[in-house]
Amino acid sequence: VKTGFDNKPVNFVSFWDAARFSNWLTNGGGSGDTETGMYNLNGITNPTNNTVARQLDFSLGQNGVAVASENEWYKAAYYQPVGAGGDTDSYWLYPTASNSITTADANYANSVGTVTDVGTYSSDGSYYGTFDQGGNVWEWNDAIVNTDYRGARGGSFNYFDPSLQSSNRTLTFSPPHNDGDLIGFRVSSLAPIPEPSAYAAILGCLGLGLALMRRKGRGTL
Repeated sequence: VKTGFDNKPVNFVSFWDAARFSNWLTNGGGSGDTETGMYNLNGITNPTNNTVARQLDFSLGQNGVAVASENEWYKAAYYQPVGAGGDTDSYWLYPTASNSITTADANYANSVGTVTDVGTYSSDGSYYGTFDQGGNVWEWNDAIVNTDYRGARGGSFNYFDPSLQSSNRTLTFSPPHNDGDLIGFRVSSLAPIPEPSAYAAILGCLGLGLALMRRKGRGTL
């Protein structure tokens, strides 16, 4: 782990890096395979984008670890039932369980100028207890936007508040082989994901499954 980055979101990772990490977790870590499992990559460094999709279906009770889908990401970020104190439609505008935001609530608008530790804004988590789904780094999701692009959500430390909003359906997207300091990822699973210490030798802190992504354009999913 780079010095001082063990509690920060991993970045400089492509979607294929995220998919391989998900395969590795699905296959038990350790010497587990990175090329098949949740996503069939078959040793191809940069496979054809629209040919790679999840092989396991959570809705059927099949379990593994996946790069969060756009719907999974969206619900984790914005949902809170109105009966549990949520907004009138059960979805907040920002992933901080609120309809307003300032730079005291999240790392965006160059208020810090770089990534911050997970939990820096611990009083501003989502209803599900996730942190930093607004700002810090853009987060890949496994939505296939078209033959050339994967989706991402959430804004980053140098983007402004509209990019953090649930109403921003004009999604950032990027070719899946791209990486950069503004991009990370978040994983999803039906079963609990082991604590980050189990994987520190490879990626450092991924306790909640964070996010990675470079913003290359804007488009509609």
